[in-house]
Amino acid sequence: MAKVYEFLATGFEELEALAPVDILRRGGVDVKTVSVTGSLFVESSHGVTVKADLLFEDADLVDADMLLLPGGMPGSKNLNAHEGVRAALTTHADRKGLIGAICAAPMVLGSLGLLQGRRATCSPGFEIYLTGAEYTAELVTEDGNIITGEGPAASMPYAYALLAHFTDESSVTTLKGKMQFLHLMNVEC
Repeated sequence: MAKVYEFLATGFEELEALAPVDILRRGGVDVKTVSVTGSLFVESSHGVTVKADLLFEDADLVDADMLLLPGGMPGSKNLNAHEGVRAALTTHADRKGLIGAICAAPMVLGSLGLLQGRRATCSPGFEIYLTGAEYTAELVTEDGNIITGEGPAASMPYAYALLAHFTDESSVTTLKGKMQFLHLMNVEC
């Protein structure tokens, strides 16, 4: 079973963090939320407290197939300031592991040089932090092993794009139908 770890820092955006966790788990992917705060309880940018599955200090990321960064402020800034997260992302990228970041969080990838020569999207206004990238302004952009999303409205399309790396297109479409996403997109289920 595929293993995904999502880092949660104080000030994360709820939709961008939890929609991917929900959709990936429904799709059969083992997802663990990882607090970088020193506490299992992490407060979001809108005052919602979420209990993470484990602390960063206890996470063994060597089996990770994908690492995820939700956006939100100051969550993205807090992720960018966490040396352990930065080291994990660099190591994972060196192994060509999958990395997802949405909204303001692609700024972390930009600061690490991981977007150099790539296409990427983010929340409008944060494109200045996508060092070396071609900003697409798309809801979701995939370039090699890096998947980026624009913001809260992109949370579900972004999550389905993540899931597509672990299952076939038919399974993703079936899940979209079960979650009424196809209806939202004016597609018959």
